[in-house]
Amino acid sequence: MERGEVLVRLNRFISMCGVASRRKADILIKEGKVKVNGITIKEMGYRVDPQKDVVEVEGRVIKAPQYRYVILNKPCCYLSSLAEGKDGKKSIKELIKNIPERVYPAGRLDYNAEGLLFLTNDGELANRIMHPRYKLKKTYLVWVEGRVNPKTLKEMAKGAHLEDGFARPDKVRIVKMQKDSTLLEVVFHEGRKHIVKRFMAKFGHKVKALKRTAIGPIKLGKLPPGKWRDLTAQELSLLRQALGLESKHGMAL
Repeated sequence: MERGEVLVRLNRFISMCGVASRRKADILIKEGKVKVNGITIKEMGYRVDPQKDVVEVEGRVIKAPQYRYVILNKPCCYLSSLAEGKDGKKSIKELIKNIPERVYPAGRLDYNAEGLLFLTNDGELANRIMHPRYKLKKTYLVWVEGRVNPKTLKEMAKGAHLEDGFARPDKVRIVKMQKDSTLLEVVFHEGRKHIVKRFMAKFGHKVKALKRTAIGPIKLGKLPPGKWRDLTAQELSLLRQALGLESKHGMAL
């Protein structure tokens, strides 16, 4: 196999296909019940190319699911779920009707918030995006009421105690000020409910508007509101690297 191809551990590939857990897959491999391209494989840690190699488990050829990775620029006043909206509220389901795969949002954005929403049917990657353990940073542009003074900004950088625990942004800076409002760029690596709004309220600044502009290395860019696009191969590779799923050489870990 050529260097740079995305290779996956055989036990992980078997698990991805829904045949067995990784632990059970290891047992199947040890028992000689797994073949790759017609050859029985008993080597732990053996890697396969999901796009090229033919994998058989107990005589049955298995195939990896077709994953889809999409970013959506969620407009204000849309629910970031696939459930039907109540009380006349619209759902992002209306915006992704032409995606044949059933993709799900990895994380959420408040009804009144807008910006980058990541959707996929790759459960492992989605779980890592949402789990604070992997510290994937989410970047927001936030308009707040009032002018944020330098002292308050320094206090924000130190963090604050919220009802559900301590919260400290990875980054917070003033982008610009108007007469009675301030535009801030705020970065958090966790996605607790309403964390940005609650954090700003702690310092006496009510959020007027909120827009997520990036999730890890994936940037919203110039994608118009209400539109979606697939991730590029490079973006997906960078995202997987950031989540510890791939090396810099494109090798699955």
